[in-house]
Parts: sequence; structure tokens; C-alpha cells
Amino acid sequence: MIWATPILAGFVAAIAVPSLVILYFLKLRRIPREVSSTLLWKKAIQDLQANAPFQKLRRNLLLFLQLIILGLILLALAQPRSTATASAGRKLVILIDRSASMRAVDGDISRSSEITRLEVAKERAIGLVEGLAAPSLFEDSEKADEAMVIAFDRSAQIVSQFTSDKTALITAINGIVQTDGPSSIEEAYRLAQSQRPNRIFIDTGSSGEGTDPVEIEGIKGGDAYFFHLFSDGRISDLDVVRADEDTPDAPSFEYHAVGDAGAVSVGLTALRAERDYEDPTKLSVFVGVQSTDPLARSVDAELLVGGAVVSVRSVVLAGAEVDVQTGKKKVSTGGVVFELNEPNGVVVGVRLSTGFGNESSMDVLGTDNSGTLIVPPAKQASVALVTTGSLFLKEALTGLSISDLKVITPGEYEEMRDAGEAGAIDLFVFDRAMPRASEGGVVFDPGRYLIVGDVYTGPGGMIDHGDGPGTQIINWRRVHPLLRDLTLDAVVIGKSRTVEIPDGSELVSLAETTEGPAIIEMSTGDVRAVMVAFDPAFSNWPFDVSFVVFLASAVDYLGTQVGTDVDVNARQITPGFVLADRVPSDAGNIRVRLPDGSMSSEIIAAPDGRIVYGPIHKTGVYSVQWTGSAGVSDVEDDGKIIRHYAANLLDGPESDLGAAASLDLSNRVVSASSKGEITRLKEWWPWLLLGAIAVMMFEWWIYNKKVYL
Repeated sequence: MIWATPILAGFVAAIAVPSLVILYFLKLRRIPREVSSTLLWKKAIQDLQANAPFQKLRRNLLLFLQLIILGLILLALAQPRSTATASAGRKLVILIDRSASMRAVDGDISRSSEITRLEVAKERAIGLVEGLAAPSLFEDSEKADEAMVIAFDRSAQIVSQFTSDKTALITAINGIVQTDGPSSIEEAYRLAQSQRPNRIFIDTGSSGEGTDPVEIEGIKGGDAYFFHLFSDGRISDLDVVRADEDTPDAPSFEYHAVGDAGAVSVGLTALRAERDYEDPTKLSVFVGVQSTDPLARSVDAELLVGGAVVSVRSVVLAGAEVDVQTGKKKVSTGGVVFELNEPNGVVVGVRLSTGFGNESSMDVLGTDNSGTLIVPPAKQASVALVTTGSLFLKEALTGLSISDLKVITPGEYEEMRDAGEAGAIDLFVFDRAMPRASEGGVVFDPGRYLIVGDVYTGPGGMIDHGDGPGTQIINWRRVHPLLRDLTLDAVVIGKSRTVEIPDGSELVSLAETTEGPAIIEMSTGDVRAVMVAFDPAFSNWPFDVSFVVFLASAVDYLGTQVGTDVDVNARQITPGFVLADRVPSDAGNIRVRLPDGSMSSEIIAAPDGRIVYGPIHKTGVYSVQWTGSAGVSDVEDDGKIIRHYAANLLDGPESDLGAAASLDLSNRVVSASSKGEITRLKEWWPWLLLGAIAVMMFEWWIYNKKVYL
């Protein structure tokens, strides 16, 4: 039991209690009245005798009841509270995980109805808020607890700044919306730390009267923070969190675990479509599946094209095992490949049928059981090689599966450009050359370009420092569709070219040597170009198989645009990220249709056609719609141009649903609180006031009975 305002109650008691007792010593002065008989006033005469001043007090039930009433009121004024929480005045940061795994319906297995982990997390967070030390009615409000609420998945959002208003905090918690994104705590933790003041207090010794605030860059000061994390613990980057030293009253970081530690799930972790290089009408859909069930099982994977099931394949998954060294569960993985003939652009879906057949192994998360791919139509590119003579490039391109190969000189290219015939070519490959700038200063007309042995140095282009020494490729983007099938560490360059990407440029380095960028991508509006800075003739690259594979990937990536790797062309998005792409320069009235059918507000494109929407929070198919010209794989419908995007979870750690018993922070291991139970702060003063009112009613009944007897 603690008392919020005991001193105030003591002052009031020192005045009120003696005053009440003195009232019973005072003699009441009454006006004399003549009456015909005093027979009926006998009781009143006795009262007058009892009110004589300074007489010894007799036992008086009314005085006793009034003292009880006054005592209850004084106790209520002291605001007694029973609590197991720390002292008042703390700053709490409430972190609530809203990621995809928190949609699992095992939030509280003691309930008969299905309830998600997020719903339980919100209930427990509200319990924590209700237990905060409230502002006193009579003391400085700064002594109350304050809390800030942050909801996070991959991104984070402050839904309530620091406040002691419990109603505002509870409203903010109830307003947190479930998302389908993976979980990451880094941004949430940084948001919380950013609220600390950039001041610390040190003794300057100048005045000798206390401390002075001094601002030091990079050092945060202010009151200690008490973090409360409500999550299932399926967070991959907990090592960014550093817990402060615990206080005698409470731990600085508390983990409130929600969900079943033994929960199992089967989910999609990979989804990819590729067209056959020789025959693009043949489409292969690769499906990766993961299981955390210790029992071996077989699940059905259904392939949907245009919403209709066209094929069903069985995926056999072994039972998940426990690593004897780490003690952690090792998930079981499997996969299947669907083959179909589909020359047209289609929306391909994959759905898992995960009926486990027994309640103990129920799949409690449905978000990871389906996925979608946006597959552009089949196409073979027409390629023009612009060269003054190159044996390596010509021979390599001749062996590729392309619809047409033209070998032209730089002069013939300029003639095609002036005649307006360049638009018929899907891909121009420039050999140690660059297009000439037009009279308006335009170097690249709308189109796709592969430049080998030269770089663009115009506005927004590279900084060229000239020839460099011999070197080799030391790093490249292995997930990029242009380079994911390559191994470049054997490429040795005899004469390099030292180039630099200027600060703020939209150019992207795809491969690096010890001297700087070696392969660069440029994408601006209707132009996309890939530049190889060095001349392959001064390297061993043409004699390595990776050279031919690189050219084939470049034709596919730049010329046909049928690649479905959405890390680059943004046709597939992971929830939590933004939808970013470029639309034609004449696009207008740009809007996004969401999976639920609703439309976003109008999006204004940047001058280069770039649009950004998001972050995306739900899985499903998104469609960007506009009026204007269409791209290669865009669809026209009722006067509008439509471009589809797919948002899928496809995250193995997020599909591993067993709630963690502890968290590995950067500086300590934090165990889950005992079943996430929250001790609430109990206010007793309302009950004391109710008691005072009840005694007052009894006193009123006694008084009336005494008077009217």
C-alpha cells in the first residue's frame, strides 16, 4: 500500500477532526418561546442540557459515525494505492509488434474462440497502462508515469507520444492495425531513442550550485527509459537493442511474450517464375515451402492462373528437428516446380492446403499460405549491336535466343535515330561507343541500352578519371537479375577505367573492382541502361562462361522485361516496403488500387516518372492506374493503363511461429515475463468515498430516528 498525498490528508485532518469535536462542546443559543405545555418538549430540554459548554462528552453515536465519515474522507484524500509497480515518475516505452506472425490465432489458448496474438498483446499493453501511476489531484503532475506507444513491423510508427493520459494511451493502443510484413525492431528502437533529449547534466564548477545542462553530439541524456516489448519474439535483429542497467524498482527492458511456444506452421518462403530461354512460351513456377512441425507431412500446392486452379502438386516435408548444439529448432524445407505453356501475361497464384488433420498441429497462420506472381507476356527481343568491329560481342549475341540481330555502325544508328526507326529495336548494345547528344542535349532516347567499354558522363552521369591499373572484380550484387546466375571472381582486368558515381546520383553500382564501379545501372524515366566501364578485350572475361551468361541475362532483363525478380523491377513487393516504380512521362491521374478494392488518393509523379506509394502493409495484388501511354507489359482497360504488383510475405523467420521464451539483446538475455501477466495499480480512494457515503446515509437514518422519536 502506498499513499499519493499523505501530507495533504494530514493537514486537513489536523483541522477537520478538532473542529468536529469542538462542535459537540459548544452551547447552542436558542431564542426563548412561550408554549402552553412542555410535556412534548421533554426530549428537547434534555438536548439543551447536553449542549452546555465544556461539559464532559457523553457517549454519542452521531459523533462516532461522523468521525468515521471524516476519517474515510481523509483516507480518500490521501489517495491510497496498492501496487507492485515501481515508484511514480517513470518513462515507459511500449513496443507492440504488429508483424505478420502476430496474426496467428493462438494468442490465448485458454479461450475457446480464436484470438490473434496482436489482440492479446493490445489487451496486456492496456493492462500495463491502467497500472501506471496516475497524476495526483493535488500534487505536481510530473510525478505521474508517462508512456509512449510504438507499433512496428519492418517499419515503425509512434502512435502516441509520451503522455500520462491513460485514455489517450488506450485509444492509441486500440488503434494499432495488424499488418502482413516481417518483423524488425531496429527502426522502433531508434524512434524511441530519438525522443531522448540531446542533453546531459554535468557539474561545471562555475557556480558551485548544482549542475548545468551541456549539449554533446551523439550522447543522449534525460530520464531512464523502461522498455516493455509485447511480441512473440520472432524478431531477427534484436542485437541492435541495448538494454539499460536495471533499477531497484523495475527492469529496464521487459519482454511480454504472447503466443504458444509450441505453435507450428507451414508456409511459402520462395516464389519465382521464369520463362524458358529458348521457348519463352514455356513458363516455370518455382515454389519453396517451409514447415516447423516436428511431424513429417505432405501438403498440397495449388497453382492458380487467372484465379482458377490449373494444377496441384504434393510437397513432402520432413519433420523439423532440434539442433543439438544450439538447442534451436531447424525448420524443414521442400519445394515443387510447376510447368505450363503460357505466352500471355498472367497473374499466377500459389496456394497451400495445410489441413493438418489434428488440433495439436494446427497451422495458426494463414498469411504465408498463399502468394502471387505478376508474369509479363512471352517475348524475344530484337537487338542491334552498334560497333566498329567486335568479334567477342557479335559472336556471343549471335548464339543467343533473340528474334533479330542487327549489326550497325555508330553512323547508321544516328541515321535510324533521325529517321525515327530506333523505337523498333528492343535493345541497343553499344561497343566502346555512346550515342551522340541531340541538338537539345538528349543523349538517350526512350529505350533500353547495354554499353560495353564506355560510360555516360553527361548530366546525372558518371565522373570519369580515365584509365586505371589492372584489377579484378571483388564484389557484385548476387540478387540482381542481371548478375544472380554469375560468378565474377575469376574475371581479371588488364586495363581498368576509374569511374566514380557522384553523390546524390540515381546511378547504381552492380559490380565493384578495387578501383571502383565496374558495372553500373542507370534508370531515368523511359530510359534504362547498363554500362560496363572496362573494355572486355583487355580482360579474360570473354573467355569465361560468365560473359555469355551476362549477355543473355542483359537481353532478358533489358530487352524482353520478362524477369519476375521484383527486387529490381518492383513488380513484387515485400510488405513493409514501399511500392516504387517509374511510369511514362505523360502519365496522369495516377492512383493505386489496393487488394480490398479501394483506391488511393492521386499520386504525383516526379519529373523522371518515379512514383512511390506505401509502405505496403497487406499482402495481395496492387494495381497502379493512370491515363496516358502504356509500357511494354502494361494493360489497357476502359481508357486506363494498369500495371499490376504482387505483395507476398515469403519470409522464413516470420513463418516460424513458436513464441520465443527469451530474447538475445546485444548486451544481455531477457527472459519472458511470467506468462506476460501485468500487475495493475489499484486505486482505493473511490471505495473509501463510497464507504463514507454509506456511513453518512446510516448517520442520517440514526439522526432522524433520534429526532422524531
